[in-house]
Amino acid sequence: MAAAEHQWPEDADGRVPYWVYTDKDVYQKELEKIWYGPHWLYAALECEIPNPGDYKTTTLGEKPVIVVRDEDGEVRVVENRCAHRGLKLCQNRHGNESDFVCPYHQWSFDLKGNLLGVPFRRGVKGQGGMPKDFDPKENGLNKLNVEVVNGVVWASFDHNLPPFREYVGERFWKHYTRVYDGRKLELLGYNRQHIPGNWKLMQENIKDPYHAGLLHVFFVTFGLFRADQKSAVDIDDEGRNAILISRKGEKEQNEVTGDLRQFQSDLQLSDPRILDVVHEFPGEETVGMITMFPSVILQQQTNSLSTRQIVPKGPGGFDFHWTHWTYADDTEEMKLRRTRQANLFGPAGLVSADDGEVIEFAQQGFAASEEQAAVVTMGGREKDPTDHMVTEAAIRGMYGYWRKVMGYE
Repeated sequence: MAAAEHQWPEDADGRVPYWVYTDKDVYQKELEKIWYGPHWLYAALECEIPNPGDYKTTTLGEKPVIVVRDEDGEVRVVENRCAHRGLKLCQNRHGNESDFVCPYHQWSFDLKGNLLGVPFRRGVKGQGGMPKDFDPKENGLNKLNVEVVNGVVWASFDHNLPPFREYVGERFWKHYTRVYDGRKLELLGYNRQHIPGNWKLMQENIKDPYHAGLLHVFFVTFGLFRADQKSAVDIDDEGRNAILISRKGEKEQNEVTGDLRQFQSDLQLSDPRILDVVHEFPGEETVGMITMFPSVILQQQTNSLSTRQIVPKGPGGFDFHWTHWTYADDTEEMKLRRTRQANLFGPAGLVSADDGEVIEFAQQGFAASEEQAAVVTMGGREKDPTDHMVTEAAIRGMYGYWRKVMGYE
């Protein structure tokens, strides 16, 4: 069925039709309206490219890009695509270059994306060459809108976006700067995986506190994120960004955990240091999981700090890039603690492996029933912030925004 023929269910805020996860035309429209539209996308951490000439390649939507520090120390993001014949310029994930040279015809570009040189531009012995009206200034790499915000590189294909702080709003600026507070960041390492499910399912998963105390044995048993803990869900005014907030509890059985088959009171850790939690951020919460629509989850779970970048790969899959980091001025003890706690997450993490698997199961369930719809009425039909985790308000908020952007209102 063509995207234009789809109809949203009458219960607009209580249902999400399965075709949003499966339809190829809808996915192509998402790329243009969302990924290449008026949104700030996560591109990198600034600490990944500390020196002039350092670069990192990544993908925004389905477009490969280069994140590079130029000769003047400025961070640039350019499409990883030669302006001549469209070749991908850089194949490596990381490197250092003084300029970028296309392997096919050796067109060269500086670190700002400007065209430097074209072999045989004037021809050879008076023959051939580029037309006289060829202007190098008009044939550089496609340059993205860039803003570096407290160590994070944000980029957009839209050059008319408001500044990042204005874009997220003051309430979410406070959430963002609680962790990204201006201190210099330092890279710890990476994980990467492919998940065979629609990209929006990962945004939903982290906007969904309802599942956390049910699916994850580790969370429930060791009190990291449970329904009986003090918690909250905040949602921005647009509905696109959200944060799950919670405070670590104890490993105990009570009226909430007593009926949960996932709770295992006799489960013990061989190395309990993975739960060696040090309170370090303002407020009493120990968890702050921000979903920045559409491209990233900013994770603070106990002392584990990571970005989780979403790279869509068609309607039925996405790549998931984990970047684990620490503050540059942390003690060696804290850096080791963050590294150890990173084992809770990532493709084989004690928690996150569950999410990848259930997202795959969800996509399998959608595949043959795209005109059916998911129910998202836990907590009602409102899309407002809550002070508990038994809600799907943030999912409803995201799809309210999605419908507006995609034209399904």
